Amino acid sequence: MFDKILIANRGEIACRVIKTAHKLGIGTVAVYSDVDADALHVRMASEKVHIGNAPATESYLVIDKIIDAAKKTGADAIHPGYGFLSENSEFCERLEKEGITFIGPGTEAIGVMGDKISSKKLAEKSGVNTIPGYMGVIKDADEAVKISKEIGYPVMLKASAGGGGKGMRVVYNDEEAYEGFNSAVNEAKSSFGDDRVFAEKFIEEPRHIEIQVLGDKHGNVIYLMERECSIQRRHQKVIEEAPSSFLTEETRSKMGAQSIALSKAVNYSSAGTVEFIVDKNQNFYFLEMNTRLQVEHPVTELITGVDLVEQMIRSAAGEPLNIKQEDVQIKGWAVEGRVYAEDPLRRFLPAIGRVMDYIPPEEDNYIRIDSGIYEGSEISIYYDPMISKIISYADDRAEAISKLRLALDEYYIRGVGHNISFLSDVLKSERFKSGDISTKYIEEEYPDGFNGGSVSLEAWNILICVATTVHSCEIGRQSTISGRMNEEASVFNETWQIQLDGETQSANFLMTQEGCNVITGGLVYNVETLWAPGNPVFKATINGDPVNVEVEYLKDGYLLTYDGASEIVHVRSEREVELASLMPEKIAPDMSKYLQCPMPGLVVSIDVVEGDQVQTGQTLCVVEAMKMENVLRAERDGVVSKVSAVAGDSLAVDEIIMEFE
Repeated sequence: MFDKILIANRGEIACRVIKTAHKLGIGTVAVYSDVDADALHVRMASEKVHIGNAPATESYLVIDKIIDAAKKTGADAIHPGYGFLSENSEFCERLEKEGITFIGPGTEAIGVMGDKISSKKLAEKSGVNTIPGYMGVIKDADEAVKISKEIGYPVMLKASAGGGGKGMRVVYNDEEAYEGFNSAVNEAKSSFGDDRVFAEKFIEEPRHIEIQVLGDKHGNVIYLMERECSIQRRHQKVIEEAPSSFLTEETRSKMGAQSIALSKAVNYSSAGTVEFIVDKNQNFYFLEMNTRLQVEHPVTELITGVDLVEQMIRSAAGEPLNIKQEDVQIKGWAVEGRVYAEDPLRRFLPAIGRVMDYIPPEEDNYIRIDSGIYEGSEISIYYDPMISKIISYADDRAEAISKLRLALDEYYIRGVGHNISFLSDVLKSERFKSGDISTKYIEEEYPDGFNGGSVSLEAWNILICVATTVHSCEIGRQSTISGRMNEEASVFNETWQIQLDGETQSANFLMTQEGCNVITGGLVYNVETLWAPGNPVFKATINGDPVNVEVEYLKDGYLLTYDGASEIVHVRSEREVELASLMPEKIAPDMSKYLQCPMPGLVVSIDVVEGDQVQTGQTLCVVEAMKMENVLRAERDGVVSKVSAVAGDSLAVDEIIMEFE
């Protein structure tokens, strides 16, 4: 077994590897860039080595610096995590020459399977079902249009060395194919240093289901069931679960057998994932093989009881697998939500900044948090904006979903925008709970984007109940402050007017021996809680059910967040309602004639000049954030009167790019 492992990565995956290494009694080395000097993975590791400037191309992607760090610290193995150098065959070859063990598969598997084109050719040869397409490298945008027309729209243009949604475009016509090819090439070159792009038929209404494989250096390969990864946006997974509620045992066995056949064709060792597209009739087609640990690996670990990182380490050390295929059983259900620093109300554009408050849910046998941040961490523009992964585990799917929803309500993050409300909204939808999902789920359910979570009647009453209790507790606390009122005075029975989303509803608050009752809408809600004024999360049992509601104090009212929805609630007496109705409303300034930067990012290009007449849908500029290119288009016809930015500018969110007449 190894004495010391260097983790050539950062964030939550570096922390995840460090945990298992320490469990095995192995020393760890963290590498870090300038902006990661105080990151959580650096704090957790036994040793740390600085490797360069913030951009990944000057730090985490520099092979010489990673190898030098390993030599300086005496690390005898390197775990690459995911992303960065995890699927770089040159890196693997260099480590072999230096006598440093790569914790992953061999160079043959990385070289063949890491390339989307060669992997598809091998898959066909190995008897694995594949998607129709053009496996050669597309030389330019004109050829991309020609090939796309031959395959038949819609077509997926995909970077050969891509992953994580980068370098991918779904195109539906010639114009989109031309423009999409150029963007895919730019993203691929920026993210992977490899601008090759190929094309394949895009299967509509598909499911994205992947098989986890595990191999050793002795020729043994098994599969650890499947993961359902169909909830995606921008081709990046958002919610994953294991097992899939869709697959039959017969289909699962066939997918597993083909995954093993493909793995053995490249002498695969370590953990890996074979990804498939599955249509509504359970026909499945090979998509790609990831020769590394997947982001969503926790759901597989929870339903199988197998620590995949530990198995990777043992395999790299030459140990044979101690698990046989017949030993792998599905036990329970796991659901994972990826918590990103992004603004779902602005079409999931990345958010950056310092995490001012960070209170994750409590971990137990049913909730797991894989995170790489802490209160005070900085979410940088240079890397993936993931904050954490939150995973629930239960006996069945319905219970796992319920536990995850409750935990998300408990998750308190301030300082950066995040997508927790969106995750909650997906999980509570009847369509998701029924299992009727596809990779187009988000596109179909949110055609106009996410505009905030919907509030059911029951959730509405819960918000009223919590607001009433919070306000009554706050008034009661204030009444006992010496010098303000009689110290024995408190609120035991009071009627309030609750103003929520333009509606006013009466609520009566009554203290009881067990807690309190709130009567509203003709219903009685029994509230039992240990909450105290000032706590950011109201944890309670309401009519026997656990409830978590985020509470933020406003100058006049409360911002309550529950079950994916955030609502401003005013709790007032009848006289206060009367006076509030007389207050003037502040009108927001009209910004309709400006193009504002929707996210912090780098201006790649400005495609118009002052005086240009633009048409609806025309490209105005391209902004890059988190290595993703975002094309900003005209919302309506108009004339450009002023351009305030140039290519190369770094812009803050809402900074003005151009103005229209």
